[in-house]
Amino acid sequence: MTGYLSVILAYLLGSIPFGYLAGRLLRREDIRDYGSGNIGATNVMRLLGPATALLVLALDVGKGAAAVLLARSLTGQEYFWWMAALAVLVGHCWPLFLGFKGGKGTATGLGILLVLVKAPIWGIILILAGIVIALTRYVSLVSITAAVSFPILLWLFRYAPAYICFGVVIGALVVVRHQANIRRLINGTESRLGQKVGILRNKGGGSSE
Repeated sequence: MTGYLSVILAYLLGSIPFGYLAGRLLRREDIRDYGSGNIGATNVMRLLGPATALLVLALDVGKGAAAVLLARSLTGQEYFWWMAALAVLVGHCWPLFLGFKGGKGTATGLGILLVLVKAPIWGIILILAGIVIALTRYVSLVSITAAVSFPILLWLFRYAPAYICFGVVIGALVVVRHQANIRRLINGTESRLGQKVGILRNKGGGSSE
């Protein structure tokens, strides 16, 4: 019973839209009306600046980690830890509190990685992310690279097949949430980190978060 409770709580935790709340509390604005229309840290930076964006990033990472840690405290069954990881990611992408229209899962996914897998795996992913952002300045491409690399690294580090399956699902979820970014990358219209974009959604490009 506690295992299933941890999954439910993970979804509710993931549903907390920190980017949206920051816009409402600090500017009385809906962050979804600006930039890419997303609630993640990259779009928060457009409206509220880098300091608030870093705070939102930390909170989104934190809720991913907290969901897994909560599941660990409630049950010793690793299966439920992975279920909670998936639930918090689904909560972030389809939050109960925003009509099931949320973020793209990158920051929350990072929080999951930091707690759920061995240091070499998330260390390798962070190195890959650093290389991709340095070479391309595409935040979305960093997210896609991390999502694709995750299940492959689980396989290379000999995780159980069930956990690799969870990794595939989690990675696929993040990639699917970035399908619009993938189209813009192919078309050459994706915004780079630091590039100015239009403020209103109908004038601007997109970004990873």
